Amino acid sequence: MSTLETQQYNSTLSQTLKRHFGHETFRPLQEQIITDVVGGRDVMAIMPTGGGKSLCYQMPALLREGTTLVVSPLIALMEDQVKALQANGISAAFLNSTNTPAQSMQIQRDAAEGKLDLLYMAPERVFSTSGLRTIGQMNLSLVAVDEAHCISEWGHDFRPEYRMLGNFRDQLAQTYGKVPMIALTATATPRVAKDIQEQLQLRNPGIYQSSFERKNLYYEVRPKQGVFQQIHQYLQSHPNDEGIIYCHSRAGTEKMAAKLQDKGIRARPYHAGLSHAERTQNQHDFVYGDTRVICATIAFGMGIDKPDVRFVMHADLPRNLEGYYQETGRAGRDGLPADCILFFSAGDRAKIEHFFEEKSDSERELAQWQLSQVIKFAYHTKCRCVPLLGYFGQEHAGQCGHCDNCQQTPEIIDATEDARKMLSAVARTGQYYGMGYVINVLRGKSDEKIQRNRHDQLSVFGIGSDSRLAYWKALGDALVLTGYMTQTTDQFPTLHLSEQSMPLLRGEVEFEMVKPRAMLKKEAGSKKHDVLDVDGMPVDEALFEHLRQLRLQLAHDQSIPPYMVFSDLSLRQMAALKPTTLTQFDQINGVGARKSKQYGETFIGAIAAFAGESI
Repeated sequence: MSTLETQQYNSTLSQTLKRHFGHETFRPLQEQIITDVVGGRDVMAIMPTGGGKSLCYQMPALLREGTTLVVSPLIALMEDQVKALQANGISAAFLNSTNTPAQSMQIQRDAAEGKLDLLYMAPERVFSTSGLRTIGQMNLSLVAVDEAHCISEWGHDFRPEYRMLGNFRDQLAQTYGKVPMIALTATATPRVAKDIQEQLQLRNPGIYQSSFERKNLYYEVRPKQGVFQQIHQYLQSHPNDEGIIYCHSRAGTEKMAAKLQDKGIRARPYHAGLSHAERTQNQHDFVYGDTRVICATIAFGMGIDKPDVRFVMHADLPRNLEGYYQETGRAGRDGLPADCILFFSAGDRAKIEHFFEEKSDSERELAQWQLSQVIKFAYHTKCRCVPLLGYFGQEHAGQCGHCDNCQQTPEIIDATEDARKMLSAVARTGQYYGMGYVINVLRGKSDEKIQRNRHDQLSVFGIGSDSRLAYWKALGDALVLTGYMTQTTDQFPTLHLSEQSMPLLRGEVEFEMVKPRAMLKKEAGSKKHDVLDVDGMPVDEALFEHLRQLRLQLAHDQSIPPYMVFSDLSLRQMAALKPTTLTQFDQINGVGARKSKQYGETFIGAIAAFAGESI
């Protein structure tokens, strides 16, 4: 392009970005990706959740002539995105099983007549007779494959129907010639990224991968010390925060939700065992702000477009780092600080490994390796970004500043001798008892059962009396989680020696662990830093809460999620800058032409009224 053409193009980009999306500047890589796609080039974009992937195909959809087809895996995801686009004055629709026949026919007519900028469809619908007919009748300008990792069997959410998309390009070429394709995902190891390119048959694609580091997310790992009490204490200290609690089992989600409800917290469960209607309602209530906490298995979360999730907790150890990263990535999508807290215990490992028994040898080997990476992450004593990002092939120098280890360096102790004492106690008691029993023997706490078994006569009885119960519990958990002991998963778990036990017992290896007190960080809160100012102006927190309530009311009146009115970031800017005119209001991040016209006077009036009441 000539200099003049470049200037005109850049001006068009900036105007479109502000008018339709309310942003003054692009996030990293967005402008380059959009330019490639607008120019007709295939692209693969690997960007973290909250990195602005959707804009990378939504902007080209406005700038290229014709309709963009968006292949999306979940009904909830496409419905939320279409509502958000429509709220910004963009012509978008979806075709899925929730449409009535009349609605489907109207959308198909709109697509054929060129009235849609974007049309969302699930892959199954794309290859249906009606789907292929609809696509064949419209002026197709771009294909966007969202959640592209679903195409790879090496990914964490493989969906076989995605495999058909690669051959789909040959069918499109017969009708449209070359139609560019953009594949987008938040998580892809190098192996998965290569598989996506091959399966989708991307042609000389522009490959863009932004850093996997989310600097607004605070990562912390805590050993379980009564996990419900730990979680409840956090929620009490963050009374206005909404978030997700992941649990290992369906029963765990329901139990957690019920206990939180008993404490007066608006919580709901979510798992695959619930009816479709109940899952849909619970997810709706969370996205729309009527439920504060969703307690879920890994069945929940993919495609949840809720930017104001302030915390994601894992009440149990996750199975792999890829899923863990994807789940924690649902926090802080608006760019504001959010907490990611992982709780774990020795029993978690045994529960996960129990499911490995049903897998083939190769599947079991992969699952075991994936679990080992999670355990290494949990026990990592330096910057947590190093193992987390390293899993995805990205090097990190450490000292991220937004994890527990960087903010408070843990104290490492040599626990070799005590580890040998515990292993000896397990062996001498016959590998027949649980953690509590073995620790009582070590600490010399004789009871009727120990006396009956004559274990108070063992040489290991009382050799650990100089250390507290919490220390031995932490050591026992560490030995199990790192594989130096095993623990059964039955009703009364028992400890056993493993292949790794003997080298440690013989003194051939050493065993280090984090000193328990250093591991038990301040339970009441987190290290999440508050946003104290916006553009150098302090945020009026009372006004921010007032605007949140106004946003909630407006959202309920329109039956849309609150974030589709304005994000928390927009409200915080309003509460800091306190605009009094539409010109000032239009400078707020997230205020485009449509929202300025629809909400400007309402929010300006609310800000002025609040200021008057506060005098």
